[in-house]
Amino acid sequence: MKFFKEIFGRIWAAWAMIAFVLTMIIFFIPFFLFCYFLPDPKKTDRFILFSRVWMGVFLHLIGCPLKKVGLQHFVDGQPSIVLCNHNSFMDIPISSPAIPGGNKTIAKIEMAKVPLFGILYKTGSVLVDRKSDVSRKDSYAKMKQVLEMGLHMCIYPEGTRNKSSEPLKPFHSGAFRLAIETGCPVIPALIFNTRKVLPATKTFYAMPHRIAIHFLKPYYANEGESVEDFKQRIFEVMKSYYTSTTY
Repeated sequence: MKFFKEIFGRIWAAWAMIAFVLTMIIFFIPFFLFCYFLPDPKKTDRFILFSRVWMGVFLHLIGCPLKKVGLQHFVDGQPSIVLCNHNSFMDIPISSPAIPGGNKTIAKIEMAKVPLFGILYKTGSVLVDRKSDVSRKDSYAKMKQVLEMGLHMCIYPEGTRNKSSEPLKPFHSGAFRLAIETGCPVIPALIFNTRKVLPATKTFYAMPHRIAIHFLKPYYANEGESVEDFKQRIFEVMKSYYTSTTY
């Protein structure tokens, strides 16, 4: 049974890749015509609308219907810092379209070099070269600008995919410093089952499975609360919810 599952996983990965490329090409045409030349934040707002349709089609084609919970926690006109757990490459194409309203994701610069896809990737991202201190500082300033434009900022505080057996990896501090300095709330978001769809420990393997993203209530830093204390408080909230919720 395990052997047949491994074979099916490779076949399904090939289908998922074909479906992604085909839907991306179809999506790219209206994106280029109706989004690409617009100024921000209108460009990002419209990009997210198109992405929502694109991912809705793609996820159903690969047998991964997405359930969204907690959308009522977003307030019109209030930009938020959305904090997501990170288990798989599937997380980013799920989280960004799922967030109601325009948003950008902090993302590594290497993927922006991929032909065609890189254009879409750059539109929805604040790019960072993790090897460069200058780039990290510049990306932090750009995230502030995103929030000032009224867009949400999506951040993965674990930094990289969680390949461990722990529910969450320790968080980095940047998102929490950003929240304190801007006064914006953080909205924890827990993504479920993407590790089953696209495991970080397997190469060229995919499996159909229902997935979900749960948005929790917004949290503000308390008066006088340090970055470290705020970070630890949100870590415990997200860990508790993730380990106690079954989907």
